[in-house]
Amino acid sequence: MTTAAHATRTFGPRVAEAVQTLTPGYFALTMASGIISVGLELEGVHWLSAALLAVCLVSYAVILVLSLVRLVRFRADITQDFMDPGRAFGFFTFIAGTDVLGVRLGMAGWPEATAVLLVIAVLASVVLGYVVPWTAVLGRDERPVVKDANGTWFIWCVASQSVAVASAALEPLAGPDWRAALALVAVVAWSVGLILYAAVGIFVSLRLMTYPIRPEDLRPQYFVAMGAMAISVLAGARIVEMAGAPMVDATRGLVAGSSVVFWSFASWLFPVLLAAGWWRHVVHYVPLAYEPGLWSVIFPLGMYAVAGIYLGRTDHLPIVAFIGRAELWVAVAAFLLTFGGMLWHLWATLVRTRVRD
Repeated sequence: MTTAAHATRTFGPRVAEAVQTLTPGYFALTMASGIISVGLELEGVHWLSAALLAVCLVSYAVILVLSLVRLVRFRADITQDFMDPGRAFGFFTFIAGTDVLGVRLGMAGWPEATAVLLVIAVLASVVLGYVVPWTAVLGRDERPVVKDANGTWFIWCVASQSVAVASAALEPLAGPDWRAALALVAVVAWSVGLILYAAVGIFVSLRLMTYPIRPEDLRPQYFVAMGAMAISVLAGARIVEMAGAPMVDATRGLVAGSSVVFWSFASWLFPVLLAAGWWRHVVHYVPLAYEPGLWSVIFPLGMYAVAGIYLGRTDHLPIVAFIGRAELWVAVAAFLLTFGGMLWHLWATLVRTRVRD
């Protein structure tokens, strides 16, 4: 059999298997590319920001199509994902990815796209915000549930805060009749996200303190704990900038002060998570190879950078803005390395073939 014939006969089944096993959290690629694009646009690096916007758009479209194909052809696998506490919360990356893309398109001069994507994200939040916790946690007969808590649960908080960010970003571009409604959505989503962060933090802490911690358990998704805190900072900074509205006026001082506190906590988490990665990969020799969960590291890096830049500008904190700008280039480097690893992984698993004698 020729190499071309072998490749033709094996490529289709490989793609089908990849779609069947697609992780629900792959929209983290959209989140990562989108938020770093936002940061680069804020810093005036327009050409690189545009390139990452293209990655954000293409990844969103491709992952959405693959997810819909999976829903049609492999519905049983999606159902199983909803029942799995280790994978179900990854569905919230769809909400966050939708909002991040919407915010970036708004910066590019397409507020209509921002509005449409925000509506989609809000509707998805209403559905997934109740369905996922029930199917993956509360509806399970197996107890105790806390033993399944992990870093992916923080994506629930990120999704809520992303709605707040998108609402606050759209508010200056909307008409006067819509501004009060957007302010309401932004403040409510920000508040809900904080309560969810506290709850998830308790569950994950109990899991880490109650059950043995194995190196393979500390997966990259634990970095979302820092990303969830950072997006709370960004959402708060955007809310503080919003025009006067009853919900904003009632909470502006609280939101402004809390954002500084949350940035400080996110900064404190940074070395903790790096130490966990050192313990996993250096002390216990767990190989560092590409996996979709790595995008859950890149997004927090980019979000921490953007949150610092925005908070520094809004509250006139130059040291915070400086740290954010420096962190942005760390996020860019990490993104390029991970993106290269993803392309190699896709080529090796889907394209490269070996001809058997």
